Amino acid sequence: MSSHIALKADVRENIGKGASRAARNAGQIPAVLYGGEEKPMHFVIDEIQFNKELHQASFYTTIFEINAGKKKERALARAVQFHPVSDRPLHVDFLRVSKDSKLTVAVPLHFINDDKSPGIKRGGVLNIVIHNLEVLCDMDHIPDHIDIDLAGLEIHGSIQLKDIKLPAGAVAAHPDRDDTLANIVAPTIMKQDDETAAEGSAEA
Repeated sequence: MSSHIALKADVRENIGKGASRAARNAGQIPAVLYGGEEKPMHFVIDEIQFNKELHQASFYTTIFEINAGKKKERALARAVQFHPVSDRPLHVDFLRVSKDSKLTVAVPLHFINDDKSPGIKRGGVLNIVIHNLEVLCDMDHIPDHIDIDLAGLEIHGSIQLKDIKLPAGAVAAHPDRDDTLANIVAPTIMKQDDETAAEGSAEA
């Protein structure tokens, strides 16, 4: 399940462009917390600490405990605005969550047992169609990742959403769509051999 990370924050009194620029110059990132019945809260977070979390694969499934104002708030990072040239984070949107919240989160897919896939052993290439699967769950059941087993998968074989078992407490956010998550495509040499054979049959 997802981890909880404490994030030290300071409430912002001024939220204009000048104040945001001053915060960034001081090594802080402007952010906003919204959702629920409470008003949005504007605050700043430490850029160094945030960057460490930002580059984790589970960043968007991590519950952050934001210690700002009079109480701790639990939240998910929903959007990060980056500088177009330097890729430095400029602003972060957090969504307030509670134990009763039903959340839609994009969970990373981990593809395992590629050494047990006959198709890959024959030179096939794993084509990942969906890297992150949207699931619906509560705050305490957000998966860090979802394992997708490739054992037994042949060339031209595929894994559909219906083929996988989701972690306890999580359901597909879009169960009506039977999405293809990944497939094994034929190696280039095999494709060329098939095309040559097809041309020969046509000429005959």
